[in-house]
Amino acid sequence: MSLKVGRLFGVDIRLHYSWFLIFALLAWSLASGYLPYGYPGQSDVFYWGVGAVSAAMLFISVLIHEVAHSVVAQRFKIKVNSITLYFLGGVSETAEEAHTPDAELRMAAAGPLISIVLGVIFYGIYLVGSFLPLAVVAVLQYAGYINFVLAAFNLIPAFPMDGGRVLRGIVWGRNKDILKSTRTVTNISRAISYAFIGLGFLDTVLYGDFNGIWLLFIGLFVNSSAQASMNETRVTQALTGVTVGEIMTKEVKTVEPDLTLQQLQDYALVPTKHHGFPVVKNGELLGLVTDEDVRKVGPEHWDDRRVDQVMKGMKSLVTIGPGDAAVDALIKLAKAGVGRLPVVENGKLVGIVTRSDFARVIQERLKFRS
Repeated sequence: MSLKVGRLFGVDIRLHYSWFLIFALLAWSLASGYLPYGYPGQSDVFYWGVGAVSAAMLFISVLIHEVAHSVVAQRFKIKVNSITLYFLGGVSETAEEAHTPDAELRMAAAGPLISIVLGVIFYGIYLVGSFLPLAVVAVLQYAGYINFVLAAFNLIPAFPMDGGRVLRGIVWGRNKDILKSTRTVTNISRAISYAFIGLGFLDTVLYGDFNGIWLLFIGLFVNSSAQASMNETRVTQALTGVTVGEIMTKEVKTVEPDLTLQQLQDYALVPTKHHGFPVVKNGELLGLVTDEDVRKVGPEHWDDRRVDQVMKGMKSLVTIGPGDAAVDALIKLAKAGVGRLPVVENGKLVGIVTRSDFARVIQERLKFRS
């Protein structure tokens, strides 16, 4: 769940709701610990004001970091759908992966490089800015420091960090096989994650240090993300070059809008055991009705209510075209949280694509490749 807050370079900028929580926690942490230690003797207004602005600078820095990825991706003709800022950083959602090792390398390196540049700029101004107000100096120092930390953390050669993708770009350039390259970096990522987990465990048990918990958390995060990156690459590669028209089901059972819910239940839902049906009249798609829509109405009213009274109309329906990329359809399916997408061409229903269709094609293509 996220909130759209703007648009940059044609890319939607979104804030995940967890961002607001971490912003408050970070501002509190800076105001109660970091700033009083570094700038003793200041007022609460100073600490909280600088803490809030410094927290905002972190997220602005993360946003610029992600925008750098997106701008380079667009130069390589890769569509970027959105950038979402989470409580642990940001994510650029692209419609596909890099097509070449060079594109992968440049896209991945763009984020850490811009963070280093920002760090140099902020820290440079901090070093020569003794004439500036103390509050500004404090913000500049933190902004410089946090950008260097951001660059260093992202250059760890493990998924999902940028360093993992830089490493994959290098390996991919040598062996010319993205799946093998991803598998290699996934194994390296797992090894690094185990190191983080081991150090975190020892730090927590032997020294009772709270930082050990963070190391454990980072290790678990890297481990799960590494496998997710491998799965994402396998799926993307399996669907590369595949259009919706190639995998959709063309013979689609449809229902009329004037059917009662009881008729829908008796003649469609129960006999076929399907969970949803396109609603069509005179060849034109009007909406989609599912068993969930029916369950929202009490059985005692099924004889009185019609399909067109409970169905999802075209305004709220997510559709796809037969010529669209299968990867785009899978992304739409996941974002909408539905199990099927009507395939529409010139307002007419020409097929339907479901999660089962994707699973079948992915399994067949990966089996063929292996």
